[in-house]
Amino acid sequence: MTTRRQFVQSLPAVGAAFAVAGHSVLNENSARAQAPAPLNGHFHPKGKAPSRFTLDVLKRAKATLPFADKRDFEEQKKGFIAPMKDLKIMADAGHVAWDMERFQFLEEQEEFDSIHPSLLRQSVLNNNYGLYEVVPGIYQVRGFDLSDISFVRGKSGWIVIDPLVSAETARAAWQLFQEHIGEGLPVSAVIYSHSHADHWGGVRGIINEAYLKSGKIPIIAPRNFMVHTISENVYAGNAMNRRLFYQYGLLLPASPHGYVGQGLGQAVSAGAMGLIAPNRLVEKEIEEIEVDGVKMVFQDTPNTEAPTEMNTYIPEMKALWMAENVIASLHNIYTLRGAPVRDPLNWSKYISQALHRFGVEAEVMFASHHWPRWGNARIQEVLRGQRDLYANMNNQVLHLANQGVTINQIHNVYEVPKSILAKWDCRGYHGSPEHNSRGVIQRFLGFWDCNPTTLIPLSPSDSAPLYVEMMGGAEKILLRGRTLHDEGKYLHAQEILNKLVQAEPENQVAKDLLADVFEQIGYQQENPGLRNSFLAAAYELRSGIPEGETADSSSPDVIRAMSTELFLNFLGIRMDSRKAEGMRFTINLITPDNGEKFLVELENATLTNIQGFLSENPDLTLTLNRSDLEQTMMGAKTLEAQIADGTAQVQGDVNVLKQLASTMVDFDPRFEIMPGTKARDTKIGHANPYEAVPRTTIAE
Repeated sequence: MTTRRQFVQSLPAVGAAFAVAGHSVLNENSARAQAPAPLNGHFHPKGKAPSRFTLDVLKRAKATLPFADKRDFEEQKKGFIAPMKDLKIMADAGHVAWDMERFQFLEEQEEFDSIHPSLLRQSVLNNNYGLYEVVPGIYQVRGFDLSDISFVRGKSGWIVIDPLVSAETARAAWQLFQEHIGEGLPVSAVIYSHSHADHWGGVRGIINEAYLKSGKIPIIAPRNFMVHTISENVYAGNAMNRRLFYQYGLLLPASPHGYVGQGLGQAVSAGAMGLIAPNRLVEKEIEEIEVDGVKMVFQDTPNTEAPTEMNTYIPEMKALWMAENVIASLHNIYTLRGAPVRDPLNWSKYISQALHRFGVEAEVMFASHHWPRWGNARIQEVLRGQRDLYANMNNQVLHLANQGVTINQIHNVYEVPKSILAKWDCRGYHGSPEHNSRGVIQRFLGFWDCNPTTLIPLSPSDSAPLYVEMMGGAEKILLRGRTLHDEGKYLHAQEILNKLVQAEPENQVAKDLLADVFEQIGYQQENPGLRNSFLAAAYELRSGIPEGETADSSSPDVIRAMSTELFLNFLGIRMDSRKAEGMRFTINLITPDNGEKFLVELENATLTNIQGFLSENPDLTLTLNRSDLEQTMMGAKTLEAQIADGTAQVQGDVNVLKQLASTMVDFDPRFEIMPGTKARDTKIGHANPYEAVPRTTIAE
């Protein structure tokens, strides 16, 4: 199959304008697992030793956290049926799609001096890898991806809930399940709980095309699923992907001094991601649907963990599915890779509704990450704690903001109540109190702290030379930075060393010292996103951004699932307005097979589209079936070829397509974050950080 890169490189200008949507569909739950091959001189494969100050931080955590509470370990093991024997799952393209072997070091000793003991505990819990019974009739395969896949016994087959990220891991989970439980029965329905890719990307691993076309399988999702699946992830997708290098530690080898898991699960698979659009939407706030003979009560929970999401209650089994609204962690209100800030008060209220509507009688609660909870008292305990966690974060942060605490102070002022922090499932293994508290203020008050100095600030590269000059130059900063580092005052050290690195991007001594500081801060973090971000920045400061091929999550299956409007919207984002100055034209786009029509206009260096309207005097009218447009969107056939063979009909000036194509920019997925870290000739692998693999994309 044609890869996206091959497609873009082969396109003439006339087709390039319609190739640009073939880019990332990623979120905090859908990073592609990748890591570097052996690196150059500045990289420390084993990491530098933790300082005595870091050791003290980790020692205090070990002494003060509630390690006597072992219930999570008991629940994690409960219902175990069979292990997955192969620690690696291969991708259809030949590389490693999933690798649990690299996390076995977590089991080798009880503690590590470079891993926060709470984070180590969570990563050990996430090392579960096999098939589990939730209750008779409900099963989960865990540890095959960032998320879990669940199977519910229906009248004629198995209802699959949230089929992982990749086809290969979902297929392996299905095969393990069939080997021990499945009775040879087929998939009878699929449920997507929400719009993040680790809950739908592996659907092609459990449903083949012929069976899908038979119309026998309902695919159920919450309302507005497709809109948010595309818009939340694609519009700023390239920037999100780059930021994921930090949040998800994509360039870090799994080791005590590097990557130790992602909190939600160990990592994200690197197989083929696909998407089958749902054919049944849950439209009401509470909607009861019989799915293959099983009564399910769906609770719509928009604007919680995802813009569109739903919980599900199965009355006859007294089983409550909480999607990703309740997991064994504080989740993200603001996610480091970037996304619209979530509404924690709304989130809290939907948890409260689930508690009082379903939780008063439920006997088991399971979700798309981690392990189930059994017994009504335990379920209510977890639901109440999570409800109060998000409500407190919203209310107390705003309480402080209303007394003048700003977005640049709140993370050092807000504290989660001790009674909540004493609950393991409320600790920050995905979101953290630090970045979530800032997110609450961002949601309500925005980025400005109300100090006019920060209203129109200089860019860091412009302000830093002034600071360096006023501080007496590089040598004095390095001397003071080294002293602060040696005193364990890492936050102070990063403050001045960052200024020097911004002012002198080629000063490797400064970058190495800042990397040393970042590394110690990273070791001290309980939250994997914070740990990964500091360690990833340290790695890039020492080694540069690796060159070579990166994983590409924009499968043709995902692009084909985009609506025409979403596709055209993204064209407007890919267009460089500076290249469009002075251009003006209108295009009528007509897709007869689905009855759509769009007016596309380029004016004022801005590309817009509106559905349902056509210009009376367009510069170009382009008519082709939506199914044929998908061929171009997917990279199977260029638009130029479709015009040449008559598949696409044109009237007017075809040159306007060339003009449009000339304004399009192919985003660089390795843009610089830390100064002086331009890409170097270091290859990126996939799931195994020490295994060189051929370049592949999910399009292959």
